[in-house]
Amino acid sequence: MRPEAGLIKNGTHILPIKVYFEDPDTEGVVYNANYLRYSEHAGTEMPRSIGCPDTNLKCSNKLVFAVRCCKVDCQTPARLDDEVVIISGQVETGAVSLWIEQRIQRGVEEIAKPLVRLVCIEETAKPVRLPKNLCDALLPLLAVKIS
Repeated sequence: MRPEAGLIKNGTHILPIKVYFEDPDTEGVVYNANYLRYSEHAGTEMPRSIGCPDTNLKCSNKLVFAVRCCKVDCQTPARLDDEVVIISGQVETGAVSLWIEQRIQRGVEEIAKPLVRLVCIEETAKPVRLPKNLCDALLPLLAVKIS
């Protein structure tokens, strides 16, 4: 596993990131849409850390994930140079989609809580069943509540 992919610990995926110059506004406060970007970054790295990168899914099954729904509860701002972690867990799978609950924190302080629904689609954008190998790989993340 690559260190930049984060790590799986106690049924959650943990991805540390640093707030860089392009993330905040002129006051040094992270612009709220960037929490979605952080969430997407963690959502890309989580499958890699469990051995099922998106590229494998696309190459072997001709499938990709698309965001169907996302919600972010912003609680307190992150700032320039903050070191934050994105914690992803409580994955719930359906036939063609999965929900990922996330938490963005600075130390123990909760900054934002993204909730993302991904749908598995084929090249024509038609929803398709989640592949069994992906569901099996997600097992360590299915039952742990992170909030």
